[in-house]
Amino acid sequence: MNAGKSTALLQASHNYRERGMNTLILTSAFDDRTKVGEVASRIGLREDADLFSPGMNLLKFIEQRSHIRKIACVLIDEAQFLSEDQVWQLSRVADELGIPVMCYGLRTDFQAKLFPGSATLLAIADQMREIRTICWCGSKAIMVLRLDGNGVPVAEGEQVDIGGNDKYISVCRSHWRALDLGPHDKTQSELPLADIKLETTLENSSPG
Repeated sequence: MNAGKSTALLQASHNYRERGMNTLILTSAFDDRTKVGEVASRIGLREDADLFSPGMNLLKFIEQRSHIRKIACVLIDEAQFLSEDQVWQLSRVADELGIPVMCYGLRTDFQAKLFPGSATLLAIADQMREIRTICWCGSKAIMVLRLDGNGVPVAEGEQVDIGGNDKYISVCRSHWRALDLGPHDKTQSELPLADIKLETTLENSSPG
């Protein structure tokens, strides 16, 4: 959230469309923090998107959409929720259909474990770019703490638990290990998986 991954995605889409090219935006059906089927940024930018869900064949879906209108780029929001198979399907979109794919999401969960989709993207993406955020102490935040209903950090739970500023805060590794939220009011600041681009040959924690 606070690292600006959704803003970066929407800016990329705008850049294509400003040049008269069509983009296809996909976001996870899991994430219902805003309007379902919408990518929204903290600074007020928003755009409608198609939904992807577990078991959906993204190669077939994108191929069908490309027959209706030419697609210059596919942009995936909440890419950590992709399955391993879906990431490989996106690689075929890039390799076989020749459509660049840019994925934006989170690398790890609150227990510092890779999401399956993120792990596969990190393994096969041609290009990776980290969108950085900082811990309350000013150091680079590479971990995320999950909070309970009382704002207390928790170390156990399901990997996917959708939430926002009320449930997650990004911190450095030292303060993650200490479960230390710092002295100030806390706001969520996710560590993005980074902007992973699967370009023609498949070109870096979290609500969940």
